[in-house]
Amino acid sequence: MKNTYIGIDIGGTKCAVILGKKSGAKMNVIDRVSFPTETKRGPRYALDTLITSVDAIMHRQNIVRRSVSGIGVSCGGPLDSKRGVVLSPPNLPGWDNIRIVHMLEKRFGIPAALENDANACALAEWRFGAGRGYRNVVFFTFGTGLGAGLVLDDRLYRGTNDMAGEAGHIRLAPDGPTGYGKAGSFEGFCSGGGIAQLARKMIEERRKRGRSIGLLAALSADDVTAKDIAAAAVKGDTLAKDIFAVSGDHLGRGLSVIIDILNPEVIILGSVYARCERFIKPHAMRVIRTEALPRSRSVCRIVPAELGESIGDYAALSIAASIER
Repeated sequence: MKNTYIGIDIGGTKCAVILGKKSGAKMNVIDRVSFPTETKRGPRYALDTLITSVDAIMHRQNIVRRSVSGIGVSCGGPLDSKRGVVLSPPNLPGWDNIRIVHMLEKRFGIPAALENDANACALAEWRFGAGRGYRNVVFFTFGTGLGAGLVLDDRLYRGTNDMAGEAGHIRLAPDGPTGYGKAGSFEGFCSGGGIAQLARKMIEERRKRGRSIGLLAALSADDVTAKDIAAAAVKGDTLAKDIFAVSGDHLGRGLSVIIDILNPEVIILGSVYARCERFIKPHAMRVIRTEALPRSRSVCRIVPAELGESIGDYAALSIAASIER
């Protein structure tokens, strides 16, 4: 039985090729190589380097093609998963109508599949992380942006044209930090970029009122990041905790909508939430207890992602492991 898989993780900053082997229900990462995407050089450079890297990693591990069950590609959308085509992602300029699945299958003779990164992360957490054993799982990236992947009735749900899960576009308030080009959006309040915007606004408001800014006063308001806010919160800074409280309140509002509409068993939150759960979760849960339907709320757990910084690797491998033959 074939149990070897290749994952390809394509990002705007870096790409990675991952070799994994499945043992029972567990996926083990055997080898990995990464390189800068260098978007200014166009897609050809990255695609050629990906192919070279696949060859190199297989040679290094003495893997022959017939022993590889599939190649999974995780990439930011928009894309067409059915045709295996990358469609002009905003973080990959020049990647227009790239038939990456066809290219890989032709080159290696191995079945390949493509999914957007949020869907791929949902698959990874469902198969190998915090979603194990559940039939209805929602995963939120909660990183630089906010995307969602949906596993419903034990199947990945993509929607009509791969646009399911764009929860970050939901407007939660008439105004507020901007995400998805929309002020007051779910992504605006619940992403690393949005939290930084929120911090800048709250710092400016406090300065105008002559109130203390605490530890964040030592930072340039224009350059403050979610990581800076988290570090200050760990040290007990009041303003940093207030920033996370606002994000947590709006997270609760957004998740209440998801709970009421999809009735999931578990909602998994990655990146910023996973690192800052203690500052965000109490505020989110307070709102959920008020806003979500009690019957739906009672069967839904809210948990941090388990796969941590390795989720991109497992995401790509999960696509490979999900290829239907």
